[in-house]
Formats: sequence, C-alpha cells, structure tokens
Amino acid sequence: MGSKAFLALLALVSCGPALANDTFGVAEGLHFSLEKRQSNLDGSVPTYKNPKASIEARVNDLLPRMSVAEKVAQIIQGDLNGWMNLNDPLDNTKTFNATGLQEMMRLKGGSIWGGYLTPYDKFVYAVNVGQKYLMENTTLGIPALIQSEGLHGFTNRGTIFPSPIGLAASFDRKVLHDVANVTATEAEALGINHIFAPVLDLARELRWGRVEEGYGEDAFLTGEMGYAFVQGLQNGKRRGAGPNATARMAATCKHFAAFGSPQGGLNLAQVSGGERELRTTYLPPFHRACMEALSIMTAYSSYDGVPAIADTHILLDILRKEWGYKNWVTTDAGSVDLLINLHGTCPDRECAAKTTIESGWSGEMGGGTYTFLTLPDQIKAGKVSMKALDETVKGMLRTKFALGLFENPYPYEDYESFIRTPFSKEVLHTADAESIVLLENKQNLLPLKQDIGSIALLGPQANRVTFGDYVFFNASLNGISPLDGFTQHLKSFSSTTKINFAQGCELWSNDDSGIAAAVEAAKASDVAIVIVGTWSLDQTLLWTPGTNATTGEHVDVHDLGLVGAQLKLVQAVKGTGKPTVVVFVSGKPIAEPWIKNHADAVIQQFYPGEAGGLALAEVIFGAVNPSGKLPVSFPEHVGTTPIFYDYLKGSRPLDPGAVLDDGSLKFGHQYVLASPVPLWSFGHGLSYTTFAYSDVKLSPPTIKPSGSFTVSVTVKNTGAVAGKEVVQVYATDKVASIVTPNQILVGFEKVEIPAGGSVTVNIPVQATQLGLWASNNKWVVEPGEFAIKIGTSDQSFASATLTVQ
Repeated sequence: MGSKAFLALLALVSCGPALANDTFGVAEGLHFSLEKRQSNLDGSVPTYKNPKASIEARVNDLLPRMSVAEKVAQIIQGDLNGWMNLNDPLDNTKTFNATGLQEMMRLKGGSIWGGYLTPYDKFVYAVNVGQKYLMENTTLGIPALIQSEGLHGFTNRGTIFPSPIGLAASFDRKVLHDVANVTATEAEALGINHIFAPVLDLARELRWGRVEEGYGEDAFLTGEMGYAFVQGLQNGKRRGAGPNATARMAATCKHFAAFGSPQGGLNLAQVSGGERELRTTYLPPFHRACMEALSIMTAYSSYDGVPAIADTHILLDILRKEWGYKNWVTTDAGSVDLLINLHGTCPDRECAAKTTIESGWSGEMGGGTYTFLTLPDQIKAGKVSMKALDETVKGMLRTKFALGLFENPYPYEDYESFIRTPFSKEVLHTADAESIVLLENKQNLLPLKQDIGSIALLGPQANRVTFGDYVFFNASLNGISPLDGFTQHLKSFSSTTKINFAQGCELWSNDDSGIAAAVEAAKASDVAIVIVGTWSLDQTLLWTPGTNATTGEHVDVHDLGLVGAQLKLVQAVKGTGKPTVVVFVSGKPIAEPWIKNHADAVIQQFYPGEAGGLALAEVIFGAVNPSGKLPVSFPEHVGTTPIFYDYLKGSRPLDPGAVLDDGSLKFGHQYVLASPVPLWSFGHGLSYTTFAYSDVKLSPPTIKPSGSFTVSVTVKNTGAVAGKEVVQVYATDKVASIVTPNQILVGFEKVEIPAGGSVTVNIPVQATQLGLWASNNKWVVEPGEFAIKIGTSDQSFASATLTVQ
C-alpha cells in the first residue's frame, strides 16, 4: 500500500461512525436511540454484533435499526470500480477515490462487484478500503458481499477447470466438490465471499449458447452435480468467523427458473411450459442443490408469459413459502430494466422496481438503470410494501451473518499461499482426465501404443487452448494445448514417436487451402488425430463487436454441425486410408453423423481446463482409461432436436430415413431423411476395459409411497486394465394417471475396479423420485410397478421390478 494512499485511508476511517441524515423507517421506542443506532441504551452489546447469537436473532436485532435508505442500499449491487480504477489489468496503482467510495456505499453498499482482472495486491487493497469504510465509517457497520465469477474456476488468474458440462461428464460428485473447493479457496483469500455459480439450467435446447455453463440435459444429474458444487464452495468457515457462521463462501444458484429452454434457442426468449413441466423438470435441480445455498439468482426470461423476476408463484409461493428458502435472492444483471424494454410489463422504472421487489423479494444487480433507487420515495409515498423491502433485506443479512462477515470481512494477508496450490493442480488433472468421453473405438484402435512411429496432429483445435465462457482475458495462456500436451506426454516416457502437425483450416473460415498440408501429414503418419469443434471466448472478447464465437452467453446457433471447412478436413484426412481419430472440443453436442459412421474413433472433450491438452494425450495413449459419460445427448441434426433421453412416452416414433454416402435417398417417416434417435445418448461413454453386471437386487422390492429402496448390483471388470465405471440406475413408471417419461435417471455411482476385480455397488433411491405432478396439482407417488434398469439411457445391462403399494 502506497504511503499517501495509506494516510488517506487512515484519515478517512478515523472520524468514527457517522449518523445518517435520513432515519426514515428506523423503528422507534426500542432498546436503541436514533442518535446511536449501533449501540444499546443500557450499554450492552447489540445482538447483531454478538457472534454467539443465532443468525435469526442477529437479523431481527439489526433490521429495525436500519433506515429505508440503508435497507435499499443493501439490496442494490455496487461496484469496486466506484472507488478504484480497475480498467487496466496491468495497472497496480493503489489509490482510491474517497468521494466515489462514500457515494457508492451510501447508495449501493450491500454487495460489491469485484470481478476484475487486476493485480492481487491492488485487489486486496481495494477490498480492504471498502470493507474498512463500511465497518468503521458507517452508522451500523454492515460489511459487503464481494462478488466474482467462478463457474469453472476463479476468474482472476485462478485455476481454470473444465466447463460445467465437462465437469458433469465426469459423473463424479467428488470431482465437482473438489473443483468448487479450490475455486472458493482461491477467491476467499482475496476477500471475495460471493461466487456466481453454479448454473442449473438444463440443456434441453441445444441451440442456446449457454449449454456449456450447465450440467447437461437431466434434472437428477444436474441436481447432484449442483449440490456437490454448492457444498464444495460453501463448506468451512472464514478466518475469524463466529461460532454460528455456516459457510466460508456464498454460492449462487442460477438461473431461477427454466431459463435454459428459450424458444428458438435464442437467449432471453420466452420459455413455454406449464406447471407440470416446471415441477417435474426445471425445479427439481434447484430444490436438490440450493436449499443450503446462500443465494439464488433469477432468470432473464419469461415462463408461460410471466417474467421470471416478477413471478410471484415461483419466487414467493414455491421458493419462499413452500420450500422455506430464507437467504439472499438477486436478479441477474440488467434484469429489472427488461420489464420495461423487453417484456413490456412495466412502463417506467418505478413500476419495474415495485414489481420486482414485491413479486419476488429480490435485490437488483447492476447492468441497468438502478431502478431500486426509486424505492425510498415510493415507500414514503406508500406505493411499495415495507414488508417486501424488509423480507428482501433479511435475505441479504442472513447470508452475511452465515458467512461471519461481521467478525471478519477482510482478505487474508497470506492470500498468495491459497492460489494455484499443489492440491489445485491435482484436482485440475483429475477433472480434465475424468471429463473426457470416448464415444467410438472401432477395432479397439485406442489406446495407441507408446512406441507408435508417428502421429498426425491436425485441426484448428490442435494447437489452441479453448476454454468455456466466464474466463478472463488471456486466461488461455495458462492452458496446455493438445499439441503441447502430446509433446509433453511423449517426452514423459522417452518416446521416439514423431508428431506431424498441420492445422488444416481455421475454426471460423470456409477456406480449405490448408487441407492439402494436413492430408500430407496424415499420409506421413501411422495414425491421424483430427481435433475440431466449437469455440467460445473470454469475457472481454465474447462481448466485443467484430469478434466471433459459436458458443457462450448471447451466442446462439441455428445449426449444430461443424462450422467452416472442418468437416471437409475430417473427410479428406479419412480419405487417406489412415486410421483416423476425431476429437470434438466443444461446449455443446456436435451433430455430424458422417463422423460417427466413418471415423475409427471419436472422443468428446467438452471445453477443458488448463490441463486439457495433456489429459487428452494421456487418454489417447492409455495412461488414463477414459471414464466420462455424456451428460447430454447428441442429435443427428439440429432438425431432430429436442433430443433429450427422458421424453414422454410415445413422443419418439421411429421409422427413419437417410441420405446415404453415395447420395441416394432412403425415405422414412420419422424422419423422412433422418432419425430421431441420438447419435450418442445421455449416459454413453466407452472404456478401454469391459464390465459385466450381475446379481441385481432391490431392497426392499416393495415399498410405500413414502419409503425408499436400494439398488444393489455386482460389477466385474472383465478386461485387462483397471477402469472406472459409472453405474447408472433408470426407472420407468409402467402405468400412471398422466403421461410420464419413458425413463428417468434416479441414481448413479462412479466406482474404480481393478482388472479382474468385482465390486458390489449400492445406490439408494427415494420413492419421491418416482413421483409425478398429478392432475390435482399435487406431487404424488402412485401405487404400481416400476421397471428399474441398470445401464445407460439406451442400453440395459440388468433390470428388476419395483412395486409401490
């Protein structure tokens, strides 16, 4: 900290608690005075300052001391840039604007956006200045939430892990927990206490640009992955937190609710559906993952014609009353203004603010016109409910007390020791390795032998690091490209294998002039590995006019095929007659049936983390046995979507047609020239070993609607190498009062089994997972028989029958 800045800081904070001029809304006649609201009249310590008091007691003691202006300031998001200049990521000047600081905290001091790429010591300085001002220079001394992104790693030069859809492909709860643990640890030390993750939107509409941000198409898998992530972020306590603090970081479940299925795949577009689909599909992941999360973020879109931020039924009737959720709820950036300029349900800022807070008891994030600044005057005029304001503020205060911020909101002096630790590198390697999915492996081409003479490494993704969105500028510089990963891996065992590299084409161009060089490289090699796919950009370039991407927020597509000359490149390389491995590096499924039908092996690597290139090499050469499974189904064509596996019974008749390789047409009916069956279904993923299932048992085989049962199965590794298998359990309601899904995932467990070894896997299932939203608008588990299947969504390895009576 510079000496001048430090002296200025001392001067700023030395004046002691100040009395706000406006005390409108402060409760009178209680155990404190208007002049000293931060103290008790009898000299005792206020309950809200007592770390041993319960969270609810502290909230109830603090709230009546607050004026309306102070309450409103708690629920509008401020910005670190309000008193610091954080626009230049290389600038390390540690000075602040005192006027900007005071004004920011007066109006928007409850939560502070800190998602900037900036030197750590400057960031720590900025947080210290802000928190010290709030704690020592405001009447009540309420610290702020300091917020940043952390969807798949802490963004300010923290460790970047695979995109969420890649993490979901691991089908490993521990991986998700550990990734979140590292993300929270790196952010926590710098003074950040609020992370905007996880995303629980389902990949039911694959044209949508943000498919990469969620955990796939399935509600159960998404709920399990989300729960593991929330627990990994929040578990533990901040240094100096009181005994009743419950978390060290606030997770933010988003986007509540039903955001991931916009009409036409267009971001922000309407989502159509009714109460049954809401209850059956979109809400379960949130209920599973988020009841202990310290915050929830609402969606931009409308559902069934009602904007999500103004949906009283979802936000109050279900979330607050039915589920009993008490913590902080916030809108997404600029959402409140969308009531005016997108949804057309409000004519002005006053209406937008009133509607949002009264309909959902949620705060206002930045990115708009700060409509909540109209609330004090509206409340004074009796136009906005004081109860709605108080309930919203209570949610914010509960989250802060749960974090222990009133005891210690500051960064840690030894913050550098928390970032990029040996543990973070271990978790990174595991996550990158377990998220890779082997889709095809004809004639067991893979793994390649270590002494293979040469390989051709081809394609626009071969010498590129492609992360998912929500990373900061130049984050890819920390990543390992496939070319570097193969080079590094081959050196690890003194290989004489030669790498022949040729890019072949660009991701974003139809120019095929480079394909000839790729063909020659393939001809000169024993095996060709062609790495193609989609691409996203960091949070600077993704929103910069003139740049390009095919996935990411606000980047929606009309086609799920490869862009530009990529397919032509694959076809030309395969035409050489050399064994060809195709690797998809992407943020969503790629619809290319020609590749499935003709490539000798196909690998899916959803946007990887920093070790992605190395992990890919390790899988291809067999140092790692692939264990990933698809969290989302791959359609044959965009026109055959939606393709999710848990479609309602009768919804996928099958009489397919096809366009054959010679150009001839084979006509069918569903579809005339294609098939509604996925290229690869949810849950699919191959291994370099084989597994056999036996002795499936249900215990008990008959249950009550309020009961539970355990699926037990013996899994044997019948191959020559150790491997990890994801045991998946699916259920089908044979006869129901309404149309139910043809199958649903109800349990899974990932187990490692040595070659020749066996394990008995026990997977518990709750009867409520078999329920349905009945015609009387209630969740019920109906008596009858359920088919229980162990396998993938399109394969059955063992089965049994459960009876509910």
